[in-house]
Amino acid sequence: MKIQKISAALLLGALPLFSATTITVKGSDTMVIMAQRWAEAYMADHTDVVIQVTGGGSGTGISALINGATDICDASRPMKSSERESLKMRFSSLGVEVKSAKDGLSVYFNDANPVEGLTMAQLKDIYTGKIKNWKDVGGADAKIVVYGRENNSGTYVFFRDNVLKGEDYVSSMQSLPGTAAVVNAVAKDPLGIGYGGAAYGKGIKFAKINGIAPSAETVKDGTYPLTRYLYMYLRGRPTGEIKKYIDWILSPAGQAVVTKVGYFPVK
Repeated sequence: MKIQKISAALLLGALPLFSATTITVKGSDTMVIMAQRWAEAYMADHTDVVIQVTGGGSGTGISALINGATDICDASRPMKSSERESLKMRFSSLGVEVKSAKDGLSVYFNDANPVEGLTMAQLKDIYTGKIKNWKDVGGADAKIVVYGRENNSGTYVFFRDNVLKGEDYVSSMQSLPGTAAVVNAVAKDPLGIGYGGAAYGKGIKFAKINGIAPSAETVKDGTYPLTRYLYMYLRGRPTGEIKKYIDWILSPAGQAVVTKVGYFPVK
């Protein structure tokens, strides 16, 4: 028994103590698939790093950043000045913004919908309730069924600010918890219209906005009217493993993941 104890002690002493660095990422549902792909690719080559990714919406991620509950916040909209002030009050920093990808915020139609596109004015009128019938935009004589995101979503805020110009959404809009849910609803509803990230556009068709469809070319040159950046926010200037991770995301390898997922690189 004594020999066994000594052998066990020697064995334990011979084993190195392994301690991985954990990086937490939380926020935008628009970005969550891309963030997961980044994490998987990075951890495959950096076995000493664990990256934990969760969604919940841009607003949820920003709150977590302010509360010290995440290292990185993913957001599909810029941080508000009030949010930066809250961050400053707690951490004496206005935060650091990283533009990690570009998106053509897309308007989704059902494949059976004969309408090919809308003007920005028509899109605003549909989502504020002024236009309620597809015949008013060149479609069938049928009610428009409006789908959108919940108010903790950065995409909800971006769409309200840039399309509705601050006006309220129509009260009949069906608010859904994620972009995938919006796409699924429109794919099943011939009278539906929705909006969300370009990477989620499977089983539906993209509407042209002001005659322009979202594409790598129109997003890159800014001619698509709803081009936007997708952001990563930190409490302060990144150091150590977090800096290495963000540098990798902005590198050709990280930006290749952006393209593969269906968004557009920043470089």
